[in-house]
Amino acid sequence: MLHTNSTLTIAIIDDHPIVIEGLQKILIRDLPIQEIQEYHLGGDFITYLKNTDKKIDLVLLDITLPDISGVELCREIKNISTETYVLGFSNHNDRSLVMQMLAHGASGFVVKNASASELITCITEALNGQITFSEEIQKIIAKPSASQLKSIPPLTKREKQILQMISDGKTSPEMADELQLSLFTIETHRRNLMQKFEAKNTALLIKAAIQLHLI
Repeated sequence: MLHTNSTLTIAIIDDHPIVIEGLQKILIRDLPIQEIQEYHLGGDFITYLKNTDKKIDLVLLDITLPDISGVELCREIKNISTETYVLGFSNHNDRSLVMQMLAHGASGFVVKNASASELITCITEALNGQITFSEEIQKIIAKPSASQLKSIPPLTKREKQILQMISDGKTSPEMADELQLSLFTIETHRRNLMQKFEAKNTALLIKAAIQLHLI
């Protein structure tokens, strides 16, 4: 847990000096800061992190940097220092980007137009081990993704059976033999499944079925 008498070392990685300057003022005013480090390139911070014993409590990480993507940088930071919390900090509010950051170990995501109080709340929650988002990101996360909105196509009992067999890696001749159906019938079912799921190949068919929790 974060205590009020704790002192924090925070790194800001952003290629806009004016953004870093503004963040420093907010952090020093509202948090018990020991040190604020600033980096304009992700590679510079990785080099530092690999060669220091100093604990970096939290990184405010811009997603668009000149030398490396924020998503990849987040992954590298967490690989080197699992105890360092990472907050995505960006003008971009794309849902898939936020989810990629979380998948690579980020503790949350804050848009740059968030208020100072939102930022401090998110930092505090991250330092306390929570997953946290600024208000705008909370609304985006709450919206279902396109795959979640996609309706489940109506399938016959036989189509469900064949879909499962396809996901198990069975070939059309194997399915025809097991189900005692003609190869033509199996191929017809496969073609119908492709059309219903709007899939161009078997891999995309299986992916769509998994997203809809059908297999």
